[in-house]
Amino acid sequence: MAERTVFQSISRKHVISLGPQATVREAAGVMTRANCGSVLVMEPPDKLLGILTERDLMTRVLARGLDPDHTAIRAVMTPNPICVPPEMPVSDAVCLMLERGFRHLPLVRGKLVLGVFSVRDALPRELGVALSQAEFNEQLNDVLG
Repeated sequence: MAERTVFQSISRKHVISLGPQATVREAAGVMTRANCGSVLVMEPPDKLLGILTERDLMTRVLARGLDPDHTAIRAVMTPNPICVPPEMPVSDAVCLMLERGFRHLPLVRGKLVLGVFSVRDALPRELGVALSQAEFNEQLNDVLG
């Protein structure tokens, strides 16, 4: 059975995005209404600047005591996020996420942003393959490192 690609696995095929001047409160509202854990930060017409995640809201806003009504998302986003092509196998994407410590990957073809892959989009079988690969990579790094 051929493995699904990250684009095949995402349930939301439209991009949830805001401009960099939007406030943290606006971003939290958009994420809540869309029931998603991230929002892309983009400048028109299609320039990806960064990504703002639930974790960013917790660690960079709440934990620092910043005012969500007066903090622009540009100040707390993750700039220049790692992006992957839509054809990437799900297990490869999850392995990358495990190794780098994040849960969301923008899907990009050229300059066109197609969506965001979340670890929640992976099936248990794909997670198992990714965990095995990540463990193997870690052991290999220990041997070679």
